[in-house]
Amino acid sequence: MLVKERPDWVLVYGDTDSTLAGALAAVKLHIPVAHVEAGLRSFNRRMPEEINRVLTDHASDVLFAPTETAVRNLLREGIPEDRIHLVGDVMYDAALYYGVKAERESRILERLGLAPKGYILATVHRAENTDDRERLRVILEALGEVHQEVPVVFPVHPRTRKRAEAFGLGDYLEKVVALEPVGYLDMVMLEKNARLIVTDSGGVQKEAYFYRVPCVTVREETEWVELVEAGWNHLAAPQNAKDLTLAILHRMRAKGAEINLYGDGQASQRISDSLRKMGSGA
Repeated sequence: MLVKERPDWVLVYGDTDSTLAGALAAVKLHIPVAHVEAGLRSFNRRMPEEINRVLTDHASDVLFAPTETAVRNLLREGIPEDRIHLVGDVMYDAALYYGVKAERESRILERLGLAPKGYILATVHRAENTDDRERLRVILEALGEVHQEVPVVFPVHPRTRKRAEAFGLGDYLEKVVALEPVGYLDMVMLEKNARLIVTDSGGVQKEAYFYRVPCVTVREETEWVELVEAGWNHLAAPQNAKDLTLAILHRMRAKGAEINLYGDGQASQRISDSLRKMGSGA
């Protein structure tokens, strides 16, 4: 497709395997590459996403960074300043748009009989948690304990359900409100109205902040360090069920600083304007 179309730019987003594959394919064909969400770092090279981020950034001609921290990361790695553009986060653009749309169209709260701010939302899907029996047991046990205090709504990723059953942990899913995966608008509605979010997802951490919902991330590190520093996110490695339960219950009373971390909801427009100005090449 790239050979046939010869685009002026190849625009890649995020840190998936397809992000790196797209960047490499374009570079080898001498097509300029722009990376959206550049500069994120967890500083854990065991994460496949971290390798994808670093390699994509260093292969790209233009780097669209969502935060000032991301800009500093890129500068420290020797990327020239004139290739870096601080634009804000396109996920915030989407959160503003789809947050309103979800309010109009989603009926999931009514279907589940949930009151706004009357439940905790949980998501778990990362291999480091789902493929490790002890970590998965700790997370599921803690969610079950928390559910005795506040309802825990848990749309269960197919990978997580499969591994829980394979590890003999399926009974833990009966101790929470375990759902099949939900659509995007329903997920947005659940996020917006949760009292707290427990997750191992990078994107959900941000969406929690966008909707001003406190978050507990069941990982040792995060690429979104600003959220931890601002008090919106709390890292809680799943090593002990009692400690994780207490961390979740404690964070229900937390509130982060009222600061603007990810722009003003116009990141996509800034990216589009920048690419137009640069024309067919960096």
